Amino acid sequence: MDYIVNTFTFELEHGGPHVHFLAFILFIIIGIAILHGVFRGVIEVLSRVTKVPRDSWRNVFRFMPTLLGILLGIRLTKDILNLPNFVQNILSYHYHSVVIITVTFFCAHTISSFLKDKLSKSGDKQATTSILTTVVDLGVYIMGILFILSSYGISISPLLTALGAGGLASALALQDTLSNLFSGITTLVSKQVHMGDYIRLASGEAGRVVDMNWRNTTIRTATGNMVIVPNKSIATATLTNYEQPLAECTISIPLTITYDNDLQHVEDVTLGVARHILDHSEYGVTGFEPLVRYDQMGEYGISFKVVLRIRNIVDEAVLKHQFIKSIYKTYKKEGIHLLIRRD
Repeated sequence: MDYIVNTFTFELEHGGPHVHFLAFILFIIIGIAILHGVFRGVIEVLSRVTKVPRDSWRNVFRFMPTLLGILLGIRLTKDILNLPNFVQNILSYHYHSVVIITVTFFCAHTISSFLKDKLSKSGDKQATTSILTTVVDLGVYIMGILFILSSYGISISPLLTALGAGGLASALALQDTLSNLFSGITTLVSKQVHMGDYIRLASGEAGRVVDMNWRNTTIRTATGNMVIVPNKSIATATLTNYEQPLAECTISIPLTITYDNDLQHVEDVTLGVARHILDHSEYGVTGFEPLVRYDQMGEYGISFKVVLRIRNIVDEAVLKHQFIKSIYKTYKKEGIHLLIRRD
């Protein structure tokens, strides 16, 4: 047994290039396999002891086991194998490059995950902020590439000069695109609109914001259709955000009764129905005191509004449906006459 181990060790240290290459690949595979298991356990522990969801941790550590496994393979190859000096130098350069790539990916993923958690609504997992994550990832990746080039002794000053001149020319040629890009970033950073907010534009489009990329904002309507709006239109439009400062909002339901009704009796019955709906419906705000306000004495009857409070604007239609069914049944039972016009 000792002879086999000694022979294997000797071949591993002093074998030819083919042996060293196979050992190098084997070290990387073993390192990646071990680190995948380690990071899987780390993610489980972090998701339990912190408030950060598991998916966010997975995004932060994305590619980390593979990159660190490559680093481990390179380090073992340098420390164990008897390699020529020029091979050692090549591995050293590659080792430093992979370190920079690892740090670059980790920083980009950490920042993008932080932005998603801060700018997205936790209750809407489909909402994304691709505009910010894309810009952040691109910026970090460019910095990482510049550091890698610098580590190889390549001067980055001419490249920065070329990028500056090219950036100026691109800015002039892509004014509309850049206008949408910065309008989207400004809207998100100013927190006028969060991902997942339900908004209504002055032009009439209404829905939940599900994505804002470098050019357009995507709004998902109540029917499931997608409305695509340029970011600069969102930034300059007059819009109503039903999620700010609170998702709860009040709604009014108009009713009209005939003149032969007892108004106090109508008010008491209507408030009783409204309280019952708010207390027993999952869409109503429990504890809110509903209101009845008579507002007009018309030619044929008296009009009034019932004020209710709902948890979210998207629940308006359902709560109205429940209230109208209940109030119609109760009015028939109490002998309250709704106005029925027959032309």
